[in-house]
Amino acid sequence: MQQTWQTHLLEQILVADNPFSQQAQRYPVQELPTALLEATGQDLQRLQTLYTCQSQQLSQWVQTVCQIPDAPVVWDLETEPLPDVSFMNLPDWQQGLVELATYYRKQGVGIFGKYPVFHWQAGHLLGIAHPDPVRLSDLAAYDHPRQQLLQNTEFLLQGAPALHVLLYGSRGSGKSSLVKALANEYGDRGLRLIQVDKAGLVNLPTIVEQVRNLPQKFIIFVDDLSFEEDDDAFKALKVVLEGNVNARASNVVVYATSNRRHLVREYFSERPRPKDQDEIQAWDTLQEKLSFSDRFGLTLTFEAADQKTYLAIVHHLATQAQIPLDADTIEQRSLKWATRHNGRSGRTARQFIDFLSAELALGEEQKP
Repeated sequence: MQQTWQTHLLEQILVADNPFSQQAQRYPVQELPTALLEATGQDLQRLQTLYTCQSQQLSQWVQTVCQIPDAPVVWDLETEPLPDVSFMNLPDWQQGLVELATYYRKQGVGIFGKYPVFHWQAGHLLGIAHPDPVRLSDLAAYDHPRQQLLQNTEFLLQGAPALHVLLYGSRGSGKSSLVKALANEYGDRGLRLIQVDKAGLVNLPTIVEQVRNLPQKFIIFVDDLSFEEDDDAFKALKVVLEGNVNARASNVVVYATSNRRHLVREYFSERPRPKDQDEIQAWDTLQEKLSFSDRFGLTLTFEAADQKTYLAIVHHLATQAQIPLDADTIEQRSLKWATRHNGRSGRTARQFIDFLSAELALGEEQKP
C-alpha cells in the first residue's frame, strides 16, 4: 500500500510497543511516572521534527547512508487522515501526550492495537489483516442462543465473571459466523478474537499466559471441536476450562463450536465388558469422556432450520442484498435451491442469496 512518510510515521507511533504505551494502556495518564512522561514528551518532539521532513530530504539521506549513486524516486502522495487522533496538528506534539495515552488505553498497543483478530500458527499469534467482515446485523434467527452469547460477552467486556461457551448444533446454522461477528462489533471496546486450530490446542495454556496480563478481553475461538481418545489437545483444553494451580485468567474465555454434543468420540468397543485386565472403573472413564462438554459453563443449541426459520433467514439476507424480486418468487426459488443443494440452513440461504445477487447483477434470470 502506498503511503506518505508522514502517514507511515504516525501509524508506527499508534501501534508502538514501548514502556510508555505499555503503561498508558493499563493506567490513567495521571498515574504514570513523571520521568516517563517527560522522556515521552522529548521523544514526541524529536518525532515531530522527523514528521516535518520532506520526502526529497529523506531521499537524499537514504542516498547518503546507503552510498548509492542515485537517490530513491520521490513519490508525490497526499497524507491520509488517521482516525481518533489529532495531535499531529498541534504546534508542539508534547501537548498531545494525554491524547496519545488515551488512544493506547482504548485501542491497545503493538499487534493488539493493530489487529482485532488473530490466528495461532507455528507457536505465534499472527494478526489477520482482512478478517471476515460479518456483523451481527447480517445474521438472522436463533435469537435466544445469540442473546445468551451476547450477554456472556458483555460480562467479559465489563470485567465480570464470564463463562466458557460451547455452541453446539446443526451444520450451517451460523455458529462460527456469530462468534466472528463479535470481534467486528466489540473490537473498539477492546475485544480480541484468537482462532486456534485443532493442532494448536495443545498450546492453549501458553496462549492464555501470553495475554492474561493485558487490558484487552480475549475470546479463544475453536471451530468444529471434537477429540479422539488420549488426545493431548483434550488435556490442554481441560486445563484451560477447569484450571490448575494457576488462577483462571479473568480476561479470557473459550468459545467453541461443534456439530457433536459429546465432543470425545465413543466406540462400542470402549463400553465396559467383564474381561481380564480391563480397567475396573471403566464406566467412570467413559463418563469422563462423555461429560467433557459439561465443562463449558454455557452450552448453546442451534437446532436444524425448519422451513419457517430457513425462509426467515432468506428474507433477511434478501433485504440486505436489496434483491429486486417479490417475496413469493424469492421463497419459491430458495426452497428449490435448498432441495437441490445442501438442505435448509443459514449457510444454504447465504449461498442462494449470493448466487441470486450475482445472477441479477449480470442480467441472467435463469433459475438455479
